[in-house]
Amino acid sequence: MDIICSFRMEATLVANTFIDKYMAAASGEYVKVYLYLLRHQQETVEIGQIADALNHTEADVKRALAYWERVGALETGAGTKKQQEQAKRAKREDGVQIASEGEESCEQTAAAALAGISVPAKRPLYSQEQVNRLADDEDFTQLLYIAQKYMNKVFTPRECEVFAYLYDGLHMSTEVLEFLVEHCVQGGHTSIRYIETVGLNWHERGLDTVEAARAYASGFTKDSFAVMRCFGLTDRKPGDSEKQMIERWFSAYGFTRELVLEACNRTLEATHAPSFRYADKILTEWKKAGVRTVRDVALLDEKRQEKKSQEKKESRTAKKSTNQFHNFEQRSTDYDAIMLNQVKSWIGK
Repeated sequence: MDIICSFRMEATLVANTFIDKYMAAASGEYVKVYLYLLRHQQETVEIGQIADALNHTEADVKRALAYWERVGALETGAGTKKQQEQAKRAKREDGVQIASEGEESCEQTAAAALAGISVPAKRPLYSQEQVNRLADDEDFTQLLYIAQKYMNKVFTPRECEVFAYLYDGLHMSTEVLEFLVEHCVQGGHTSIRYIETVGLNWHERGLDTVEAARAYASGFTKDSFAVMRCFGLTDRKPGDSEKQMIERWFSAYGFTRELVLEACNRTLEATHAPSFRYADKILTEWKKAGVRTVRDVALLDEKRQEKKSQEKKESRTAKKSTNQFHNFEQRSTDYDAIMLNQVKSWIGK
């Protein structure tokens, strides 16, 4: 059977990274704004225009734009058109999308958003001549050998340049850099930009020993990444009380990431700000109600709505039954008895 698509004339491409990493954590309203911007990326659009097109308020649009900026999926302001033109000239190298220099900060922002870390200032490039000078440095060559083994690949000049800058330019120890590679690869990240961004972040935070780096890295898990990213808190680790709540949601309550992120999104919709306590209240109520899936949440919502409707109905009925007629106090006088007594008195006379 031949299937003919009705939408063959024009199309808007959505990056897999957005679908795989960003979309699940964002509310539906935020996704609508992102897709609208993607559709009109070659145009100048105003907040009012977006609001009218999506049937949002301007405040809704502003919150969505702020959210996408926080997670690093969107940059606003001057230079956007230039970045789009540069994106078209992006090339591929070793299966990794290598963007032009103008896009590099945006790539690093996205990587940092996924890792839950802040993005350091853009670093200076380390020349090939500077890299070649390290050929006789036994510690550096050993570092490259170990890193290539971890990443299961032969480094390109670009990858050698990144490690040369971290080692020689920032004077990070080989032990810390080896742990950096190990940490990133075990987390499923083998992109040189990701490793570079995490390395620069560690250096900026003064993590100059393996022990310090390990202690800092242990504050993150994939689940906590997802929660912090959903709340737009990608510039810090979760605090102690926040970490305890996250662990309770996933470990004690046994909730899936999908359920926890649903609670986080509902928190943002209700409070318009990240609130771990509000999300904890939602999830605690779901636990008491025996919720295990998103479908259970939908059923719980339906029951709650039915209960509210019933309460409104009963309230209207109660109001009708308390009008003046029904409130009138019935007289207890027995007029028949009075008349009978009066007749008997007349007969007696």
